[in-house]
Amino acid sequence: MLLLIAKFYYWLIGWRAVKTIPPHVKKYVMIGAPHTSNWDFPIAMAALILLRVKVNYLAKKELFKFPLGIIMRFFGGMAVDRSKHTGMVDQMISLFQEHNQLVLLIPPEGTRGYVKDWKSGFYHVALGANVPIALSYLDYGKKEAGIAKFYYPSGNYQKDIEEIKSFYRGITAKHPEKSSVR
Repeated sequence: MLLLIAKFYYWLIGWRAVKTIPPHVKKYVMIGAPHTSNWDFPIAMAALILLRVKVNYLAKKELFKFPLGIIMRFFGGMAVDRSKHTGMVDQMISLFQEHNQLVLLIPPEGTRGYVKDWKSGFYHVALGANVPIALSYLDYGKKEAGIAKFYYPSGNYQKDIEEIKSFYRGITAKHPEKSSVR
C-alpha cells in the first residue's frame, strides 16, 4: 500500500527516484544533502519507499510529540535530545555492531537553515563502524531523488569531506540560499 501511495505522490509532484548503489551492501550511513526545507522529509521518505530502502534516522525530540511522532517513528525516526551531549557517535557505532542490516540516514547539515560547516558525526560513525557512506540527494532542479554512490572514509576527514561535498555541488536545493554546499 505504501508503495502505491509513494508512486502516486511522485507522479503527482513530477519527481523520479534513482538508485545506482549495489543492493548487496547491508550496513551503511546514508547522508542527505542539501537539507533546506520541510518538504525534504516527505519527498525523501517516498523515494526510500520507491527504492525499497528501509532507513533509521535521527531527529530532534521535539518532532516526536503526538501526532507527528507516530509518523516519525513509523518511518524509522529515533528521537535525539540535542541539548545533551551523550556520546551519540559511540551509540550509533554500537547500533551497527548489534545489527546485521542497518541504514542510518543523517543530514550532515543538521538543520534546514544555512550552516557554514557540516556536522561531522556521520563521518565518525561510518569510520568507527567500518561502513561506507551512501551519498543520497534531493535535486529540486531535476525533480530527482537518489542514492548515487558509496564513499568509503579514509580517515583523512578534510580530504574526504571535500570529496563528498564536491558531489553535492551540482545538486539544486529547494532553497539554494540555505545550502551549505557551494
